[in-house]
Amino acid sequence: MGRRVLNLTNVGLGLVGITILMVAARIYQLLFAWTKGLDSFSPEFQTYWWNLVLAEWGCEVVSAALLWGWLWKTRDQEVDKLGPEAELKRYFNLVMWLMAYAFVFIFAASLFAEQDATWHQTLIRDTEFTRAIIILFYFTMPLYIILGVGGFLYAHTRLPYYDYRQKGWSLPYLWIVVGPALILVNVAFNEWGHTFWIMEEVFSAPLHWGFAILGWTALGFFGVFLQVVPRMLELIRALGKSTAVDKSAA
Repeated sequence: MGRRVLNLTNVGLGLVGITILMVAARIYQLLFAWTKGLDSFSPEFQTYWWNLVLAEWGCEVVSAALLWGWLWKTRDQEVDKLGPEAELKRYFNLVMWLMAYAFVFIFAASLFAEQDATWHQTLIRDTEFTRAIIILFYFTMPLYIILGVGGFLYAHTRLPYYDYRQKGWSLPYLWIVVGPALILVNVAFNEWGHTFWIMEEVFSAPLHWGFAILGWTALGFFGVFLQVVPRMLELIRALGKSTAVDKSAA
């Protein structure tokens, strides 16, 4: 039963794929951040960085539309008739969604965010599209939003506990998706403030309070775990008893 329910290969491939994307973004910065397009008015900036922004936006819009559209179109219309083994398998799939979401969020909120502040303490920003921001705000943040909404849709269209038709939307799950997603909205206010106010790029600046407050909404993960883990344990116990009965009958 364990092999049919949980496939760790999918988990590993997902995390490896995300890691490759993040490492590739960091290598791109190392290769071109200081040597190509340091002046945002130069032709090199257009070639190496503005084209990258456009490519990011295009890929993200297409990926979000395809992924979210597919999850909604293929939703289970008879989720209340789901068997225990199939339900448990879907819970493990949901855990994979949560792991991928958290993995990207950690990258975005730690490595690239701290790098962004260091960059702006070193160079005076001359645009809202600095080399650090192009990766942090326009790549990692949309990526974790795409994964977060994807996991949210997966849970609410494929698991009886989260069935949106009968039980509405999970508040903790909504919290951990909407809160971090609003960080991207706060980006607009942050960049507007830095454009009109000459201020030092420190973590405690008032412009950054929104990032900290919205980042702490990730604590809603504990609420999601309190919803997911008890049901998974219940299903595991039920399947264990069923397996024991089958063996004794045989």
